[in-house]
Amino acid sequence: MTAGELISDAMPPVKTSDSVQKVLERMADFRVSHMPIVNNEQFLGLVSDDDLIEAPDADSPIGSLTLSLNNACISQEQHVYNVIRLAYEKRLSVVPVLDSQNNYIGLISINTLIEYIATFTAAKEPGGIIVLEISNRENSLAHMAQIVESNNAQVLSSYIRSFPDSTRLEVTLKINYKDVSAIAASFDRFNYTVKHIFTDVETNSESRGRYEQLMNYLNM
Repeated sequence: MTAGELISDAMPPVKTSDSVQKVLERMADFRVSHMPIVNNEQFLGLVSDDDLIEAPDADSPIGSLTLSLNNACISQEQHVYNVIRLAYEKRLSVVPVLDSQNNYIGLISINTLIEYIATFTAAKEPGGIIVLEISNRENSLAHMAQIVESNNAQVLSSYIRSFPDSTRLEVTLKINYKDVSAIAASFDRFNYTVKHIFTDVETNSESRGRYEQLMNYLNM
């Protein structure tokens, strides 16, 4: 998915002639801490609440301010991962989006990004989570998926986390079964290190207990 597909039209930009007070009120209305400044489709920068708070006069136009985020924007053709990275690096509540002519065409709010991440990672889908610890030489998602599928389940999403100065990886698997204790036991039989298993809050301790009982039985 590209940045252009996540644009929201619900939040209009501000202009250089708008006062500091007006922009602060606009931020409060939309519950954001940044607003794009646009004159005749030309993106001029992103004003933050910190920029406004430091202004000596609430009636001053924001065009008179020195902005701390002049280049905080992204092209509509960029992948959503780049949007997430920019929002994270700049600590943005909104990400302005430009077309191929560098004209402003809309913005992406942090709420839109969270909704996308929830959908992309299947976080809102019911199911359990298994966290494995492996070395980078053992990184075969195909083999992990095969183990899950051998238990008549499916991997809904996966995430790999690396660690600085280490060959160790942490693999998180979201699975379409709420009780993943039997699947975790299968990973253990294939010499994977199962760090954590998660289900619904109400059944997590019970599921973990069944997993440990099963492992004790298999180790007899």
